[in-house]
Amino acid sequence: MLKVHLDSERINPLMSFEDDMTPTIKTALTFDDVLLVPGYSEVLPHQVNTETQFTRNIRLKIPLVSAAMDTVTEGATAIAMARSGGIGVIHKNMSPERQAREVMVVKRAQSGVVTDPVTIGPSDTLRAARDLIAAKGFSGLPVVENGRAVGILTNRDMRFEADDTSLVRDVMTSELITVKEGADRSECRKLLHRHRIEKLLVVNEAGDFKGLMTIRDIEGAERHPNASTDRQGRLLVAAAVGTGTDCDDRIEALVGAGVDVLVVDTAHGHSQGVLNAVSSIRKRYPDLEIVAGNVATAAAVEALAKAGADAVKVGIGPGSICTTRVVAGVGVPQFTAILECSAAAK
Repeated sequence: MLKVHLDSERINPLMSFEDDMTPTIKTALTFDDVLLVPGYSEVLPHQVNTETQFTRNIRLKIPLVSAAMDTVTEGATAIAMARSGGIGVIHKNMSPERQAREVMVVKRAQSGVVTDPVTIGPSDTLRAARDLIAAKGFSGLPVVENGRAVGILTNRDMRFEADDTSLVRDVMTSELITVKEGADRSECRKLLHRHRIEKLLVVNEAGDFKGLMTIRDIEGAERHPNASTDRQGRLLVAAAVGTGTDCDDRIEALVGAGVDVLVVDTAHGHSQGVLNAVSSIRKRYPDLEIVAGNVATAAAVEALAKAGADAVKVGIGPGSICTTRVVAGVGVPQFTAILECSAAAK
């Protein structure tokens, strides 16, 4: 049982209105108003499990999420958050195309297996290969024909080839080092070390090309064992959307970029526009994780959950730099808001 007691005589009055506009005033608490009562424990700090549920199906190693603010979260911050075990929410104060690129930066920062790598065909020219490598920033490309890997083309293969009209098949490395789907990471590392290479081609039992594994990704996973990752070993990332005219285009671009969570992010989440947006996203993308907010009441949580949200953001104006409560005179002290909202969520 969690016990709390009041830390001061300062109680926050909270005014609301009934359906007939009759005002009601009750007491409400914020974090500074309460303390946890200490009790007997046998748990040491290093034994504490900080894992927490972010949405219905996404679990984080640490309960930290970076805000969808243009001064806080873009690709670099989201990468750092995910590698530490949390998650970042890419802000929406940019074009849909740029926001999608920021999501892709995170998804490509670390992979278990790159399941959709950029490839080239054996009949393409070196000019096409060089242009593709320069545009994508890669050091090499798998060469694929009829769904099967027939070679790999690296900068080493092209370094002394002056004729840009030469075909890829005449220059590529044809002796392939492959690994089967689901191979153990330590086995892959041994193969890479034995053959002094940086990339492994992943194939299925029939020999069809299925992806790419690199030493950079293996080392990245080993350096960040608590990272928040998807089923393919890529870092998790969320992105904010609103309810404006570009909402549909933005969502489509973000889903195409591989976003894991959409956050319908507004100042007042208990509104018809937000409910409609959540419901629409749920119908279009039934398996996508959706967070919606911000709200501060039990009724708002119930409404968003019924609309299809997997998690709800609680808090109107509790941030140290937020002026909503001062300017608009609305909000609920955060401790009370969380108690009431969490009860409704359960």
